[in-house]
Amino acid sequence: MSADTPSIALALTGAAALGLARLDAQLLLLHALGRPTHDRAWLLAHDGDALPPAAAAAYGALCSARLAGDPVAYLLGEKEFHGLTLQVDARVLVPRPDTETLVEWALERLHGLPRPAVLDLGTGSGAIALALQQARPDAQVTAIDRSADALAVAQANGTRLGLPVRFAPGNWLDGVAGRFDLIVSNPPYIAAHDPHLPALAREPIEALVAGADGLDDLRRIVQQAPEHLAAGGWLLLEHGHDQSAAVQALLAARGFGAVQSRNDLAGIPRCTGGIWPAVK
Repeated sequence: MSADTPSIALALTGAAALGLARLDAQLLLLHALGRPTHDRAWLLAHDGDALPPAAAAAYGALCSARLAGDPVAYLLGEKEFHGLTLQVDARVLVPRPDTETLVEWALERLHGLPRPAVLDLGTGSGAIALALQQARPDAQVTAIDRSADALAVAQANGTRLGLPVRFAPGNWLDGVAGRFDLIVSNPPYIAAHDPHLPALAREPIEALVAGADGLDDLRRIVQQAPEHLAAGGWLLLEHGHDQSAAVQALLAARGFGAVQSRNDLAGIPRCTGGIWPAVK
């Protein structure tokens, strides 16, 4: 084996020496080899195999891009979310596992409702809307985004997955017609000067930042939502790790009832919602 054809084990060791996380290195190597990214056991069984030159070159480029800050999901071109494989790229945020908390809560609220009307605001890759449609085939799911690029990604995911979500352009609830049994949203909620923003520099800034305190879009949605909720309908919102109290206050002030929050996988209050009209 020559220096130009390292083994799989040596390639992974070299990536680790450069500072790449082991899981990232494994996923990128499987991608370079044209293998499914869930097949990490194959790497262990073949750790002594030599990398083909083309795969070695592709792997080197992927590692360099990851070390430069590109998200793994963009480099792979896909991300798993709530049992779905979504195609993603730099036009949309990478779906996070914590957002599955919002999906699970939404499904609880839809339980027992026949053919519920659901609206997903700021759909991005379509993750939330498509997960809800997959779990509730009878639901009438509409998904809105103001970014034409994001809608193109979401529509492509819907078509590929065969899920009949209706995707439409829109700026939050401006121009939306009708009423819904459930409105969900994972809007931008990062403050403009948040110190964590540099780590997210490869993702679309317009899908991340919402004013000086990160609450601008959440305020707007809470204000507009009652005009588009059926009686007894729920508004469920994802937000930042330290924003649950502020979002609860916004909902209560607007007249929502049963205002409450749900924790994410790390036990942090990540989603907050309430019912309209207020339950006395």
